[in-house]
Amino acid sequence: MYPPELVQPMREDLTSNGFTNLYTAEDVKNAINQEGTALVVINSVCGCAAANARPAAVMSVRNKKKPDRLVTVFAGVDKEAVQAAREMMIPFPPSSPSVALFKDGELVHMLERHHIEGRPAEMIAENLIDAYNEYC
Repeated sequence: MYPPELVQPMREDLTSNGFTNLYTAEDVKNAINQEGTALVVINSVCGCAAANARPAAVMSVRNKKKPDRLVTVFAGVDKEAVQAAREMMIPFPPSSPSVALFKDGELVHMLERHHIEGRPAEMIAENLIDAYNEYC
């Protein structure tokens, strides 16, 4: 597990832009299993989270159409919450970072690490915005 002081700035990349940290499985299920849309970011300490995933998530929610709920869990820290999120992302294998869009509790769009790593944040944000325009 990573020390809280190490991951706090990485959490704040998202929470200072409207995302809510989730810490328990119940929090995750409550955020996803309701009417409307929820964007779930599995945050990570890796470089592609810092350079690509977090900036893309923040850019994407500046779109007119965006998910009703913006939430995040932190891999390697929020074990229970991450496990619950990943269970709801099946059939996709565990991936950190990753970004998932749910509508009415159903997974409708998924970006795994291999969709994030090595791609510019702007390209990832455009992919997410396309999903918001379709599902939100």
